[in-house]
Amino acid sequence: MIKIIGIFLFTGLMLSGCEKAVHFDLENAPPKLVVEATIENGQPPIVYLSKSMNYFSSIDLGLLASGFVHNAEVYVSNGIQTHKLKEYSIPVVGGYSFYYYSNDPASPATAFNGSLNTQYNLRIVSEGKEYNASTKIPSITRRIDSIYWKNAPAGNAPEKVMVMLKAFDPPGFGDYVRYFTKRNNEPFYPGLNSVYDDQVIDGTGYEIQVERGVNRNESHEEGYTFFEKGDTVTLKLSNIDKATYDFWRTMEYTYASVGNPFATPTKVINNITGGALGYFGGYASQFRTLIIPR
Repeated sequence: MIKIIGIFLFTGLMLSGCEKAVHFDLENAPPKLVVEATIENGQPPIVYLSKSMNYFSSIDLGLLASGFVHNAEVYVSNGIQTHKLKEYSIPVVGGYSFYYYSNDPASPATAFNGSLNTQYNLRIVSEGKEYNASTKIPSITRRIDSIYWKNAPAGNAPEKVMVMLKAFDPPGFGDYVRYFTKRNNEPFYPGLNSVYDDQVIDGTGYEIQVERGVNRNESHEEGYTFFEKGDTVTLKLSNIDKATYDFWRTMEYTYASVGNPFATPTKVINNITGGALGYFGGYASQFRTLIIPR
C-alpha cells in the first residue's frame, strides 16, 4: 500500500496504485507520480506533483516537503491556447517549502483562467514519462437559493448551530457537485462526504444540512458537523464532471473505510493516463456567506 504525498497527504489518504483504479494492499510498490490538478471558473490552473511512498513510512513535514516533484514540464490547454505552467514554492513551518505549478507571468499571451462550460487538457512530462488527463468545467446548474442557520438538535451545546442550504436541481440526471465550507479565517475545507449526484433530488427544490468541512489531518470531535454562534460561514458549491465526482466518491469511501477490517476493498478511480495516481478536475463554483449572530 502507498501513501500519497501532496495535497492528498494533507487529508491523510493511503493508497496503492495501478492505472485508472487504485487497489489497496500492504505490499511495497515503487513510487508513482501523484497528481492533484484543478481549474476553477475565474481561477488559474493549479497542479501539485509529488511521489507516493510506502505505507509504513513515518510521515513528518520534512518527508512531505521532500516528496514534491520538481522541474516537470506541465502544460494546460483550453483547445485554443496551450500554456506551460511555472513551478512555485510556498514556505511552511520548520523552514520547509511545498511546491505547485500555475500560470507563468512571463508568458501572458498564452495564460488563462478557467471558464464555465469549457474543456481542458493536462499534459505532464516528468523523468522521461508523459501523463495526460482531461476535464471540463461544467455550467453552474445546482443553483443556491439561500443558506440559513438553526439551533442544533437537543443534547448539543447551546452555541452549536446547523447551517442549512436551500437549492434547486434542474431536471435531467447527471448533475454532480462538490462542496466546501470556510469558517471565519480558516481555509476552505471539503465536507467529510463532499460529493453528491442528483439521483434522488433530480428536478426538485430541496433543503439539506451543510456539514462543516474538515481538515483530515486532524481528529474530529463529536459534533464536528455543526458551526457555532458568532461564526462567519462561506459555502462554496461547485458543479463538477463525472470523472471528478467518481474520484472523490471513491476517495472518500476509502477515508471512511480506513481502520475497518470488514470494509470492502476499494478502488479509487482516477482520470490520469500513464500510470500516475490522482486526478484533474474542473470546478464551476458559486459562493454564499452567512453571518451567524452570537
